[in-house]
Amino acid sequence: MGIFVHEKTGEFHLYNNEISYIMKVLRNGQLGQLYFGKRIAQKDNYDYMIENSYRPTSAYVFEGEYSFSLEHLKQEYPSYGTSDFRMPAVEILQKNGSRITNFTYVSSKVYAGKPKLASLPATYTEKDEEADTLEILLRDELLNVELTLYYTIFNEENAIARSARFENKGGEEMQLTTAMSLSLDLPDADYAWMQFSGYWSRERHLKERTLQPGITSINSTRGDSGHVHNPFVVLKRPSADEFQGEALGFSLVYSGNFLAQAEVDSFGVTRMMMGINPFGFSWCLKGGESFQTPEAVVVYSDKGLNGMSQTFHRLYRYRLARGEWREKERPILINNWEATYFNFNEEKLVEIARTAKEDGVELFVLDDGWFSTRCTETSGLGDWWANTDRLPNGIKGLAQRIEDLGMKFGLWFELEMVNKDSELYRAHPDWIIKTPGRSTSHGRKQYVLDFSRKEVVDYIYGLVEKILSESKVSYIKWDMNRYITECFSAAYEAGQQGEIFHRYILGVYDLYERLISKFPHILFESCASGGGRFDPGMLYYAPQAWASDDSDAVERLKIQYGSSYAYPVSSMGAHVSVAPNHQLYRITPMETRGNVAYFGAFGYELDLTKLSEEDHAIVRRQIAFMKKYRSLIHNGTFYRLKSPFEGNITAWMVVSPDKKQAVVAYFKVLSETTSPFRRLKLQGLQENTRYHEVDLAAEGMDTSMQKGVQPGYFYGNELMNVGLVTSDYSVGEVSKEKHCADFWSRIIVLEAEEDCP
Repeated sequence: MGIFVHEKTGEFHLYNNEISYIMKVLRNGQLGQLYFGKRIAQKDNYDYMIENSYRPTSAYVFEGEYSFSLEHLKQEYPSYGTSDFRMPAVEILQKNGSRITNFTYVSSKVYAGKPKLASLPATYTEKDEEADTLEILLRDELLNVELTLYYTIFNEENAIARSARFENKGGEEMQLTTAMSLSLDLPDADYAWMQFSGYWSRERHLKERTLQPGITSINSTRGDSGHVHNPFVVLKRPSADEFQGEALGFSLVYSGNFLAQAEVDSFGVTRMMMGINPFGFSWCLKGGESFQTPEAVVVYSDKGLNGMSQTFHRLYRYRLARGEWREKERPILINNWEATYFNFNEEKLVEIARTAKEDGVELFVLDDGWFSTRCTETSGLGDWWANTDRLPNGIKGLAQRIEDLGMKFGLWFELEMVNKDSELYRAHPDWIIKTPGRSTSHGRKQYVLDFSRKEVVDYIYGLVEKILSESKVSYIKWDMNRYITECFSAAYEAGQQGEIFHRYILGVYDLYERLISKFPHILFESCASGGGRFDPGMLYYAPQAWASDDSDAVERLKIQYGSSYAYPVSSMGAHVSVAPNHQLYRITPMETRGNVAYFGAFGYELDLTKLSEEDHAIVRRQIAFMKKYRSLIHNGTFYRLKSPFEGNITAWMVVSPDKKQAVVAYFKVLSETTSPFRRLKLQGLQENTRYHEVDLAAEGMDTSMQKGVQPGYFYGNELMNVGLVTSDYSVGEVSKEKHCADFWSRIIVLEAEEDCP
């Protein structure tokens, strides 16, 4: 396993036990792409993979020769205008107005491990033997600009991390207007494109289409990754499904404006690119200065979409998330937002916390409304000190009262925003992002602080650091509730205004890094009106994210299912909320709300003091279940079984690393008349091991939606090839049973029998 460099032929072969990635220095000195996919044997020469021939209307690189056109060559990091007419990975606007570049090969180096990216989130290694890295240095001699391409291949994962770094070695200032993190030319276009799109409260819904000649793309221009499109796409073979076939996953470790696109040319070549969105972007590259792109991760699977997802899950759970909470069991929490909104005082909060403690909740989280003059959404943002009218003992006193109950205390912030009705805005009206002479749009009556400016980030850090140093805070929910408009910073000259979106995100990352370094014991959860910044960049700082403001169990089936294509279960904040639900007014059983929320960072989003004794009993059973199985759910292997995007039934399961336990979830959204006979084929079990279904009721953890355990035992090969019988009836006397109602669900726990033959 490792990286083979053949100096004589100019070829590079990155490989492990499962995958190969092969490149070559082309005749003109540029870098060409030869192969990415299933592992192939190492050999001295792969020139046969270079496909190029005469085309009547093409342009050719070498005078008098008609066999070398960049339009028809697969390249690693292409530029526009020197016979390639496809979209480029790089574009530099020069002083004379030209945008033509020519980056040719200079040298390469290989080393064990993985370098850290300056000021940016990225995957990492803890031991050098986990991965190998190839750096390829290219140079544009005319511009005196160097381009370093970074490739890290993980030895135990079918994943390659890529990024690029530009350095201006000369004295002439220029504008970097396109700098993609990844470009990959694939030899054909026989792919289905999968994206994960939506809007507020319906994030990451799976959308699929077949690639056609032209450009298929998603992007964000909102200043963050956004609710509308996630910075993650899949190219899969049309015949591939969850369990078999080839799939390529592309994920950007970045939280700002992005572009992901596949361009199919006239000869069936697919160019996949991912990186910072060139729209509205430019970076002033002065002499002696450099620019580092964010990291993109590409995963190959020949075992279907589940195989691809499981690679992302392991990599992001253990080598993107960091710190104390990476593998630690996440506390079961209650958040007061939907319980009280702004209508609370200290005694009401303590009452909710005391009731929650009696039910087994471990963490109380105080949401919006605790600071300054904040009694509605119109004031107070930016003034991060306690409202002593509501909290006479401040955050320090409230946190201590919660700790005295035997619980941990958490706190909500929205650090990137300000209200005009605030001390901060009155003192520094120039600290918001706004364009001179233009009206300034608002969202939720708030404005975006200019985090491209260090003094702004420093000020906010000082306020938060004071609270956290004085108080026992164990958890922070970091919210962000509006997009950036009228993007302009008063702190930068005209030629740098194209940098502000990116500099803003760097400011966010800087504040996160400073806070988690100073307070490593705190569990951070990112949030952006729910899932508006649910991306790998955030996972580097906060190991979990509020998946959506929509907490309705039925809607969450699609949101969490879609999220699971790239993101581990442990990263998805998922709570049980009240019925009727506050977003959809849908009434769903308490059991189903819990059964969905188990598959995430579990908690409650309601006023427990208002529940009936029957519901309290269900809550106590849910908490007992989650405490017993949360480690398995968060660290096991996740399988999607039946898609909510394809029918009335949703199913998924998690298998423990040793394959001795599995938790299966089965959801039927609407009841049916004379429904068909059904079986659910499971995945990931040991073929010849005997499993039995755990009687959750006997353990005091029954969701009360089980019809009763299935009798006897099952071999793993039975469960995977025959399946669990999930047939039910919907007419006659049995229609009165709970399992025949709308929004029915069931949890099945399987355990291997220790004494099985």
